Amino acid sequence: MTGVLKAEDIKPKIGSRILNSKEELLSGEFSAEIRDLLEQRGVLVFPKINFNDEEQLAFTRTLGTVAKERSGEEVFPISLDPKVSSGVDYLKGAFYWHFDGTIQPMPILASLLSSKVLPPSGGNTEFANCYAAYEDLPEEEKERIKDLKVMHSTWNSLLYYEPEPNQEKLKQWIELGEKELPLVWTHTSGRKSLVLGCTAHHVVGVDHNESALILNGLREWATSEPYHYSHEWSVGDMVMWDNTGTLHRAMPYPMDSGRELHRTKLAGEEPIAA
Repeated sequence: MTGVLKAEDIKPKIGSRILNSKEELLSGEFSAEIRDLLEQRGVLVFPKINFNDEEQLAFTRTLGTVAKERSGEEVFPISLDPKVSSGVDYLKGAFYWHFDGTIQPMPILASLLSSKVLPPSGGNTEFANCYAAYEDLPEEEKERIKDLKVMHSTWNSLLYYEPEPNQEKLKQWIELGEKELPLVWTHTSGRKSLVLGCTAHHVVGVDHNESALILNGLREWATSEPYHYSHEWSVGDMVMWDNTGTLHRAMPYPMDSGRELHRTKLAGEEPIAA
């Protein structure tokens, strides 16, 4: 096959729609172009592509190595219904800005979500381009933060939605570990992005008040216009985002609504590095 990748920008700083057919995408012909565009745009939307699980998995494989869930699944249902998903407690953190796998040796490269069941209201997924946000910072701010390190921990995200956990739960989450990461990630491509989100506990070696102001201020900057995109789902949409340079979060929706998305992931290809 020889064809053209049909893409259109959603916003100047973030997001593109891919308008090719299911057959064209599954052929793998545009895999390299899609990967390049993903890094540039942060988020790719495939409107009403209607991939079933096998097709979504096959498409994911055209782009790289599929990352399995901790439970071994390659396709993971995202739902707050315990009969549908085994990760209900873990998914409660999805309502706050985050990267996936910050404390892992190598964060996943990308996630792909397909919409199966919509809630009656709410449930958008929001994204923020942390490449573009870094690039637009004033030079003096880049200089101020260039060498800063931040301690990240899974348990810090727990406190966002359960600020007073019992001791046993907190202990279990603390045992998941913590990791010191650069605030500015220099990628193998040479581009730089901000490493933020609800796992960020404090800036190492900085007064706790100043630390909070730094992290909060940069998150506010990165998630503001023009770096922000909110996707309003239709059944059959698939959205893919660059997990190494794009924050994301789910917007609130009725917990008993049955909202369901199916996720595949691309394995990470580089550690977070200064």
